[in-house]
Amino acid sequence: MNKNWLGITTEMSAAVKELRSGSPNVMKEFSALARAALEPKALDIKTKELIALAISVATRCDPCIAFHAQSAVKQGATRDEVMEAMGMAIYMGAGPSVMYAAQAIEAYDQFKVPATVD
Repeated sequence: MNKNWLGITTEMSAAVKELRSGSPNVMKEFSALARAALEPKALDIKTKELIALAISVATRCDPCIAFHAQSAVKQGATRDEVMEAMGMAIYMGAGPSVMYAAQAIEAYDQFKVPATVD
């Protein structure tokens, strides 16, 4: 199964933009929560994105996998680090997490490969 993970982020960004206009106060506070959670303190942003990617797998959220795989790449996560995070997701989420972990690796790989221009 090959999903278009970049396409998922593009489609969801448009949908979230619509949500922001329809529910601006809630989305403003959600964005503030995200910024606070990602603030580097004892854990750096890359580690937090790996945790978020693992949680995305355990909760079976395709758009979450796409966005956090993309962010893990941007934060410099290695494929080995993503694999190790997937091990934790599988441990915590059992069999269904195996299937989503495989998809998270696919998403990471798609974002890691430089985009080609048509």
